Amino acid sequence: MRLKETIQTKRAAGEKMLAVLVDPEKGASPLGEECVPDFWFVGGSTGESAEVAVKAIKAQSDVPVVLFPGNVQQFVESADALLMLSLVSGRNPALLIGAQVSVARRVRACGIDTMSVGYILVDGGRLSSVEKASGTKALTDPDEIVDTAIASELLGMGSVYLEAGSGALRPVSEEIIRAVREQIRVPLIVGGGIRTVEQMLAAYRAGADIVVIGNHFEEHPEEVGGFCRRAKEVKGRRL
Repeated sequence: MRLKETIQTKRAAGEKMLAVLVDPEKGASPLGEECVPDFWFVGGSTGESAEVAVKAIKAQSDVPVVLFPGNVQQFVESADALLMLSLVSGRNPALLIGAQVSVARRVRACGIDTMSVGYILVDGGRLSSVEKASGTKALTDPDEIVDTAIASELLGMGSVYLEAGSGALRPVSEEIIRAVREQIRVPLIVGGGIRTVEQMLAAYRAGADIVVIGNHFEEHPEEVGGFCRRAKEVKGRRL
């Protein structure tokens, strides 16, 4: 699997994608017969190793496992792909490029598939764990968010990720998603604070290619199948 090509193929076909985020610190993932997301994202803002989570998911599911690391300790060679995140909304050099430098040789040596991501923290109504861990602030100004997304694409990022933060009180607004979508050509990923099917569909409607949901499924694993079905029904339909 080549992650970027897979996403681009689905985009071209008019498909919307759902990624279920598994935090290694929080234990079991919401696996089940009805659970057929497009991707498993594995990672968190703590230093907890992701190896056990990756191994458990791959033993039970054929869905691609993509690392969404909070730090270099969460790099696992057995995953299918790695999001090379750069926290472009902040000015912490360690998370703009420093952490990536420290793991670059290992990533290249093991041959894991990678996709670069311009990672943008958007205010979700509460201080997120990423803000705490990174020492950066979420963006609130729509123009600054759009400009940061454009700069990410111009710098060669393979995708842009708008993140309201784990457990956000509100998801990224449709207005912000739409404004970013209108200005970039690369895949757009949106996560944080999404708790209902309607919020997921609203993000798709505004232009998100991939919606990421984690916290809600930790609390309500029985709902994963329903979200997955609705996401797959979107293909070729006006929302």
